[in-house]
Amino acid sequence: MRIRKKKHLEERLAAVADVLFISDLADRDFRTAVLTPEYLDLDAWFGRRAPLFLEIGCGKGGFAAEFARRNPDINLLAVEKNANVLVEACETAKREGLSNLRFLKCGAEYLPKYLPPQSVDRLFLNFSCPFPKARYASHRLTHPQFLTIYKTLCAPGAEIHQKTDNPSFFEFSLESFSHEGFRLKNISLDLHHSGFEGNIETEYERKFTAMGLPIYRLEAYLEESAHD
Repeated sequence: MRIRKKKHLEERLAAVADVLFISDLADRDFRTAVLTPEYLDLDAWFGRRAPLFLEIGCGKGGFAAEFARRNPDINLLAVEKNANVLVEACETAKREGLSNLRFLKCGAEYLPKYLPPQSVDRLFLNFSCPFPKARYASHRLTHPQFLTIYKTLCAPGAEIHQKTDNPSFFEFSLESFSHEGFRLKNISLDLHHSGFEGNIETEYERKFTAMGLPIYRLEAYLEESAHD
């Protein structure tokens, strides 16, 4: 089902231009687009140098905003390709003056065009679309083609934190991470009954938890030698 475009979307996006970078490429083939990098000047954009955390698929930005509030010493770049929901996230950040939160509108496959290698200190995948049909497996954000991108972007010692409500997608992710050489830790098959501290719920997470569904979570990382 197509999401109806919000009223005055262009005007609202223009009003948050200082916290939002919109990818608007003539080359729609990411395989060739990323061959000519246009790295964002993150230090200038955030107004400082700090560890860079990345959330892919931030939706309306509930997690991103709360994480930025709790962690003022990090810079968080939240990525989303749906402008309808992204504009709300940007408006929240501007309204609250969250200077350590910025947004990038693009698909995950284009990230190497805008972010330099080994620039990301932590990566969040919160309730990514599971694409349950097998023929769409390559669209899953833990498919090997995306994990290859993350390997390039992640600094030595960086971690990838994933949460999902979908057990099949979680199993797929466990296999993909392992196959691509990632180590796994803090695996939970029922996050909210695991004793894990410091969890920040997303909009989807509250919905699924209210339905009585367990939340699956993992942390993945590469041995530093894997970057050599």
